[in-house]
Amino acid sequence: MKALIGAALLAAGRPLRAAELGKLLNLDEAQARAQLEAYATELARAGLGFLVEEVAGGFRLVVPPALAQQLAPLLSPPPLPGLSGAALEVLAVIAYRQPVTRAEIEAMRGGSASTVITLQERELIKVVGRADAVGQPLLYATTERFLLEFGLRDVGDLPPLQAEGAEFSQLLRG
Repeated sequence: MKALIGAALLAAGRPLRAAELGKLLNLDEAQARAQLEAYATELARAGLGFLVEEVAGGFRLVVPPALAQQLAPLLSPPPLPGLSGAALEVLAVIAYRQPVTRAEIEAMRGGSASTVITLQERELIKVVGRADAVGQPLLYATTERFLLEFGLRDVGDLPPLQAEGAEFSQLLRG
């Protein structure tokens, strides 16, 4: 069963939900989750250069952060350039207030939300509907890719807002 769990995590190429693994293993979701957790513990204990990470509602195999720097020459393609401060601010507003309209983003930031297009192109945000307001403006929310990029299980894992007026761009860095 361990070999099948490892192979499934590797072959999926995306976070694999416990329910999906359960179907593959002919187990219910709770049993599959227990098997996954046992596999993750055994893999971490063995120190084989892989870890199981729970992210974006599923599980995936990852390289331990301590080894990532040494593997940098092998990784491709190179990462996309970092997001600008303005893009990070817009992304933070969307992450904490989703679903949110562009007008609401601009009101919270006190400036333009023109980076919405860049964030959509990078698949960090998406349109999730229309607001029930004059003109029915688009509503934006974060995507599974956002969760993957920031290593979050769900948006509930975002750090709490410390104080009124906190700088959103500082909340999502690193």
